[in-house]
Amino acid sequence: MKMIVQGLIRSALLIGVLALSLSSCKSKKVATPIEKSTGAVEITVPFSSKEYYSDKDNFRAKSSGNSVDLQTSKKIAMQNAKSEMAGLIQTTIKKVTDQYTQQRQIGNQQEFNNKFEELAREVTNQQLTDIAVIGEKLFKEPNGTYTYWIAIEANKQVVLNGIEKSVSNQKKLEQDYDKKKFEEIFNAEMEKLSKERGY
Repeated sequence: MKMIVQGLIRSALLIGVLALSLSSCKSKKVATPIEKSTGAVEITVPFSSKEYYSDKDNFRAKSSGNSVDLQTSKKIAMQNAKSEMAGLIQTTIKKVTDQYTQQRQIGNQQEFNNKFEELAREVTNQQLTDIAVIGEKLFKEPNGTYTYWIAIEANKQVVLNGIEKSVSNQKKLEQDYDKKKFEEIFNAEMEKLSKERGY
């Protein structure tokens, strides 16, 4: 009887030690990567390094297009990238115009802002014909379609020159336009854009 009790005690101790060692093994277990636990796969987007982001001297945009036809995928990508760049240029010009009108004594500020925004749209559309392609990548998808990636760039000086030229053709705007002050604010906004991207 004594041997049976000792055997049970040993079994209980052995089970306890086994349970402790298993729980300590569990705590040391490395977490399962998200790819294994959910099936998600991390995808690297082309042109994601910082040389493809806008900086203090250039507006940059990237986009892709997908189609069964190679040329159509290129057209879609270019159209998307130009659209993104147009938005970026217009947003920047709007910020600059708002600051400019706050710092200057302009008779009818609202009219000046409206005219300048209209001018910014025209200038942006003109500048989008004068862009540089700084990167292209082509992928053939498993389903047989083409995915084309493109990165484009427009120099800020070209944009500023376009604004100046357009302003000089509109006498009402020209009266309230101080080139030096406008450029100063524009450059400050480009610096901010650059810092947002870690330059």
